[in-house]
Amino acid sequence: MAAPTLQQPSFLLANLKADSTTKPLLHRCQDLVKIIDEYPAKELHSIFPWLVETVFGSLDGIISGWNLRLLHSRSPEYNLVLDFLNPSGPMMKLVYKLQAEEYKYEVPVNYLPGPIKACIQQGVLPDCPLFHNKLQFPLSGLLTLNFNPFEFYMFNLAYCLLTPKTYPPGHHGNTADTAYFVLVDTYLKYFLPSEGNVPPSPFSDSRGSVTAPSPSRSSGMSLSGYGVHSSSLLKHHIFHQPTVNADPAAQEIWRTETLLQMFVEVWLHHYSLEMYQKLQSPQVKEPFSPTEEHVLVVRLLVKHLHAFSNSLKPEQLSASGSAHSHTHPSPLEEFKRVVVQRFVQQKLYLFLQHCFGHWPLDASFRAILETWLSFIQPWRYTGEKATAPPDQNRTVPEKWEAFVQENLLVYTKLFQVFLNRAVRTDLVNAKNALMIFRVAKVFSQPNLPEMIQKGEQLFLEPEHVLHHRQPRGYLSPSQGGSYLSPRQRTVTDTVFKVKSHVYSIEGQDCQYKQMFGTELRAAVMKLIQQIAQARQTAKRISDHSSEIAANNSFMSWFGLGTQDQNHTFNGTEAEESGECLKKTHDLLDKALEFLCQIFKLNQGQLTQLISNMGSSEDDANGRQLPDCVQGQSGLILTDLGRMQIINGLRRFDIQYQGDPELQPIRSYENAALVRLFYRISTAINERFGPRMNVLCSRSDFLGRMGRHYLTNPETFTRLRHSPVTQRTMERPRHPRISLRPLASYRTLLILLLLYMIGALLSFGPVSSTLLIISGAFLYGLFMTLFGDKIKTH
Repeated sequence: MAAPTLQQPSFLLANLKADSTTKPLLHRCQDLVKIIDEYPAKELHSIFPWLVETVFGSLDGIISGWNLRLLHSRSPEYNLVLDFLNPSGPMMKLVYKLQAEEYKYEVPVNYLPGPIKACIQQGVLPDCPLFHNKLQFPLSGLLTLNFNPFEFYMFNLAYCLLTPKTYPPGHHGNTADTAYFVLVDTYLKYFLPSEGNVPPSPFSDSRGSVTAPSPSRSSGMSLSGYGVHSSSLLKHHIFHQPTVNADPAAQEIWRTETLLQMFVEVWLHHYSLEMYQKLQSPQVKEPFSPTEEHVLVVRLLVKHLHAFSNSLKPEQLSASGSAHSHTHPSPLEEFKRVVVQRFVQQKLYLFLQHCFGHWPLDASFRAILETWLSFIQPWRYTGEKATAPPDQNRTVPEKWEAFVQENLLVYTKLFQVFLNRAVRTDLVNAKNALMIFRVAKVFSQPNLPEMIQKGEQLFLEPEHVLHHRQPRGYLSPSQGGSYLSPRQRTVTDTVFKVKSHVYSIEGQDCQYKQMFGTELRAAVMKLIQQIAQARQTAKRISDHSSEIAANNSFMSWFGLGTQDQNHTFNGTEAEESGECLKKTHDLLDKALEFLCQIFKLNQGQLTQLISNMGSSEDDANGRQLPDCVQGQSGLILTDLGRMQIINGLRRFDIQYQGDPELQPIRSYENAALVRLFYRISTAINERFGPRMNVLCSRSDFLGRMGRHYLTNPETFTRLRHSPVTQRTMERPRHPRISLRPLASYRTLLILLLLYMIGALLSFGPVSSTLLIISGAFLYGLFMTLFGDKIKTH
């Protein structure tokens, strides 16, 4: 028979599940390719949800799937997976086969981002048309959404990034090298091309090419009756049924919008506007904390959207601005014109704002920072070859002034939040210094501060007041707009555009703080002061390290010059020395220069500010305690004191106050000898402890001699001047012998030199030993007789 014998769906799925535990991935993929090619959509429909879960993992994270986020290019399965999931590969062929038959697949509402889930549960229509007319009420009572195959596949692809990931032991890898990262990049380039149109579907069914679902066919159960707007009142978005002679791009553009909306909603829409936050019930207010990997994928999306938007043809850009133009841009070109502002701007701003305020104060914030800097520099992704050297700042072209003004808060508000973070970080750390440098360099680009300042002036124009009921120039689909329908009334008033941007995100009652106002200028001066302090601290650490290296240089001749980590400057990291400190100093120098350019600071005032913090004053401050207040249980650090400790300006004089014999083994001590002498000393002290106590309690000359050898008076002095409890201060110190000094490399070296001198003088080992013991006894006798007089003088 020419046609293969078809199995029942239950048997087909059962066989695939059995093979998934016994066959290697290569054989399973080969079997799936044959099944997708030979079986009709009716049989493939039953295995599709299982296959998607097998690839991307389950939504609850219990099933890990193919571990795309852990699969690196060095893995033998890497290329196999990417070929199978390629936009033109077997998996997408299955998607298009099922799409042509109008199958639906359920996704529980509980897995949607918080604001979307809250809207649906409160009976409010989400602002994204992707979720309109898809709600279903199954008998189980769990709300679900009915997605078509393409939507279902893209939702699982996007949601795969949010499931918890457990690294296997010893696993280390770069996020940009994983199969998931490369796959997302491939899908973005395929469905949002910078050159040409979206490739038509390479697969076809018996009726021809796969077409976009019409609004009537894609509509699920109506939301009416659930306290939600009727579906008849909804404005349909791009899902128009194409005509026979329509542009091929119009038949495929729905895939572009679906993919982008799914990525934006799943990755970014976790933090809602204030009006949505009021509608959320307490049980759904669950905080969402993105991972560093999540942020890196978002940055990939931002960079690609800029490149996609900037590939808009100049003639289409000029034609779209003319109301009487006879040229009609293609759907894809029109999509490029509106994609950033309508799809990404608001949700990305809220996403970044939350991350700026809640991300830990460590070097991992660099991922958030670079995502922000990528979005506010769309001119970097125009595809033009830069004629200037990479390290030379280029003037921002005037054509980007509108973008800066229509995204004013992303520049000014996030800069202010970053400033609040910067003053709380350790600027001596080279990674933190680099972040200060990066932000200052970006904002110092010629023309950019002027563009931002002009945008603020437009927003503060008093004669133009944007009323919250006034219709906006750019309407969202939930307000009656259409992404690719004919453009709404063009608003040429730039004041209206800037105010509309700010009020739509911050609300009508927002209190806007000017980036170039007096308050922020004072905050910048505070940051400059901390940068200057950090520079001096880095220099002091470098000098301190050099002194330690010089002191240990003699010991290094004998191979014993390991630096004592207990004597390094407090607050430094192991890698922060030498070249790293020099790099920190250079980065902070450049950051100061850029900040002066941005805010046009007077060089004389800046010099005076820095000169007031001379090295002599800084060194004096370094020996003082951090700023504290006296509390009931002791000293309490103030905010100033915390800043002083973070930046290494001041520190507490912390000393070891436990048993001297149990101190950590130092780098200048031999570990084996320390342990050996401790056992010997302990044995002697336990055996002769009572006799030592009797000897040291005597008031005659022998008692004084015993106290000199068997007690350490410095211990009592240190305890009296240390911030310890009364119980610790009153802890008795019994007389005892300590042989630990003999384990010091310095003591061993001195003994070796003495034995060598004795050998040169023809003394044997026994004679040299007796002479050394006699010398130590005479020294103790001398200190017993005249020690008090010497201390007095």
